[in-house]
Amino acid sequence: MTETKRTLWIRQPLACSDAAAAGGVVIQSERIIEAVADGARPQSRVDDVFDAGNHVLLPGLVNTHHHVYQTLTRAYSPALNKPLFPWLTTLYDVWANLDEPQLALASELAMVELLMSGCTTVADHHYVFSGALTHAIDVQVETARRLGVRAALTRGSMSLGRDAGGLPPQSVVQDERTILDDSQRLIDRYHEPDDGAMTRIALAPCSPFSVSRELMQETARLAESNDVRLHTHLAETADETAFCQQQFGLRPLDYLEACGWLSDRTWLAHGIHFDDDEIVRLGRAGTGIAHCPSSNMVLGSGLCRTLELEAAGAPVGLAVDGSASNDHSNLAEEMRQALLLGRLRYAPGEITHETVIRWATQGSARCLGRDDIGGLAAGQQADLALFRLDEARFSGAENPLAALLLCGAHRADRVMVAGRWRVTDGEPCDVDLSELLARHSQAARRLREAL
Repeated sequence: MTETKRTLWIRQPLACSDAAAAGGVVIQSERIIEAVADGARPQSRVDDVFDAGNHVLLPGLVNTHHHVYQTLTRAYSPALNKPLFPWLTTLYDVWANLDEPQLALASELAMVELLMSGCTTVADHHYVFSGALTHAIDVQVETARRLGVRAALTRGSMSLGRDAGGLPPQSVVQDERTILDDSQRLIDRYHEPDDGAMTRIALAPCSPFSVSRELMQETARLAESNDVRLHTHLAETADETAFCQQQFGLRPLDYLEACGWLSDRTWLAHGIHFDDDEIVRLGRAGTGIAHCPSSNMVLGSGLCRTLELEAAGAPVGLAVDGSASNDHSNLAEEMRQALLLGRLRYAPGEITHETVIRWATQGSARCLGRDDIGGLAAGQQADLALFRLDEARFSGAENPLAALLLCGAHRADRVMVAGRWRVTDGEPCDVDLSELLARHSQAARRLREAL
């Protein structure tokens, strides 16, 4: 006789981002089986109860773009106070010395930092493959699995080095056959296509101007044949637009479309410098945008036209971006940045805390091509973030949900991924944080000293 799996009611939260789940949610195994109305009792059988009366309940936050290896080069003096291209050329020579043990530590630190901020799904864009770092994505898969975090890991690439007019040193450039063969290997080995997937693989040339046109086209064909997603940086700076026009005689989006990338399979990092017609085309195609507020400010890149993109039909998600241009991996803090930066372009009534929470959950899930995460409805994955409002910064707040952003929430009290607690009492489960920080700091020092 099969034993019935136990259920857990996250009961009556202080506030909830979904009015339909104001009374909490009931979880069985890895899924939500019921959203409970405010003041009601569940219709499902309840075996265990977690009293959420002191917590604000959100779906687990979903990060859509990151470079976790960059946690090793935060606040790096030679790269400070520079726009994107000079910033990149300064740091590429450091990143070229990365090895797999360093990447493993960088990945663990970044994923733990994201988890502690309420993030349950981590997307990373890794494109630095030196001779000492040929199995970077394998390292990241192992780290994500050990931590119990959901991951969308992208096999990045660069095929145009400085000898061919590109930005990176030749030591981190790979030939196209190597890139495509490894992309197929990773899809075959790790990609999980079904609902509830913990690991998915996407294909992600660093940018259209860091690989050849042929590689962009072949990558699109490979993604379509394997039904995986496509990701790259696009329209981040005005310099990029000028570079593309000089190199290809096309604006970045025109070049992307010519390579077969303008579709609902694709999500793009930054997406700042699009004109009105391009926004319409992105929306018509259903191409997603990973909005990176802090990075856009640090590098002086510009203001993403988030509301126009979303209104046109383009999914808009939220991202912390790389820890050398942010310089943190905290998605809760990124929500506040998105709110404040958005109000430099739009009226306060147009960019609200509800808008930004939607981007960080449902919008981000859409960017990753998922409808099984990012919400609190029955049938969705039990990915939850619960925040307490008992710090000094929240004292006097009347609206608990708005207080998360306006008062600057930065650390979740409880985080659940696929029905398992991964953060309790503000601390990551099964991780010695002090020891991790010490090892990570040593790795960062060793990377800098390798120059």
